[in-house]
Amino acid sequence: MATGLNATHDPALRSWVESANAAGADFPIQNLPFAVFRRAGTQEPCRGGVAIGDQVLDLGALHALAPFTGVAATALGACAAPALNAFMAQGPPAVSALRAALSAALRADAALAPRLRSVLIPQAQAQYQLPATIGDFTDFYASIHHATAVGRLFRPDNPLLPNYKWVPIAYHGRASSVRVSGFDFPRPRGQLMPPGASAPQLGPSRRLDYELELGIFVGRGNELGTPVALAQAESHVFGLCLLNDWSARDIQAWEYQPLGPFLAKNFATSISPWVVTLEALAPFRVPFTRPAAEPAPLEYLDDPAVRAAGAIDIRLEVWLDTAKMRAAGEPPQRLSHSSFGDSWWTVAQMLTHHTVNGCNLSAGDLIGTGTQSGSAVEEAGSLLELSAGGRQPLTLGNGEQRTFLEDGDRVTLRGWCEREGWARVGFGACSGTVLPARAA
Repeated sequence: MATGLNATHDPALRSWVESANAAGADFPIQNLPFAVFRRAGTQEPCRGGVAIGDQVLDLGALHALAPFTGVAATALGACAAPALNAFMAQGPPAVSALRAALSAALRADAALAPRLRSVLIPQAQAQYQLPATIGDFTDFYASIHHATAVGRLFRPDNPLLPNYKWVPIAYHGRASSVRVSGFDFPRPRGQLMPPGASAPQLGPSRRLDYELELGIFVGRGNELGTPVALAQAESHVFGLCLLNDWSARDIQAWEYQPLGPFLAKNFATSISPWVVTLEALAPFRVPFTRPAAEPAPLEYLDDPAVRAAGAIDIRLEVWLDTAKMRAAGEPPQRLSHSSFGDSWWTVAQMLTHHTVNGCNLSAGDLIGTGTQSGSAVEEAGSLLELSAGGRQPLTLGNGEQRTFLEDGDRVTLRGWCEREGWARVGFGACSGTVLPARAA
């Protein structure tokens, strides 16, 4: 379990990058998340970067300065590549060594500060790419509150299927349509079965939705046929990001039986550019608990360390701004909030179950947590839940109403960890805008 605290977590640390010391900043020196970027408007090679305040520390340029030695130097070299797969594959010791070296170099009293100032680029001038080449994408269904709410809409008498409390449910998604935050996409088309109709029709989705999720990037892979034990699962995880698995609910309703999601999900998935390492999240671990009346996980999904600190209290929010709001200069409106600490399954349990049959994961593979909803109405992670399946429209502050997303709507996910006595660690933002459907 990646629960150990070290010098990089010290809440007293301050950086010579002044913006990193601002109260409420997403990217203080205690965070140091990774991304892949280049300067906007250029054809520069993409390379790794680390967020510090409102700046990006250019890891490609830093590597050319050769400031580190040993494991940290080797890890830094891997970050100069246009994707972070090789760095992720080096595992937690390499990640920890590089974070420690970067933390020391970015502290207020660091001797390296004069040399490093030249390799800072304002985030406002950065153009982000996917952090890794994503070979496979699997999306779980790890919120019991979301599963129950959705089940109640479609199966009022039997909202939660009997396997849910035992099996970490998931489906294999489409890696090729995963895009970094800022990707705007056309409304998807597919087969729709209108109420009362005798035959389906092809057309644009009328019930387009978002899903508030976290993404998990795999670090070290495992060989085909070799399961990953729960106690070792987090040593195969690089870090977490925000994830929006856009969903066409009307296409989904017609196609999902008997094999599950297909065209309703594979047209677009958005992730935030910054990947927060598990090490950075160590101060925000919380116990993994279940109500006493609920079944305990099977033995392969149970471990004392997971019970003690397997969950992570990541606070999540969904914000919406419509085309009309932007035209009027009005700010986005928060639709809901929740916490990953309420998830029915932990990061480690999802990865272990994914491999229990011998399935092989590779560095850069992406795992989604599924929509993260809480027990309260305002903690719903999708419009499907917030609008009660479209029956109860939401009224926005400017008087507009929404049951599902309209063309021009922009959805932004945000996430952060905050705990008294520790520095706030943020995930940045994950945004996307719905464009009109393309002509047939």
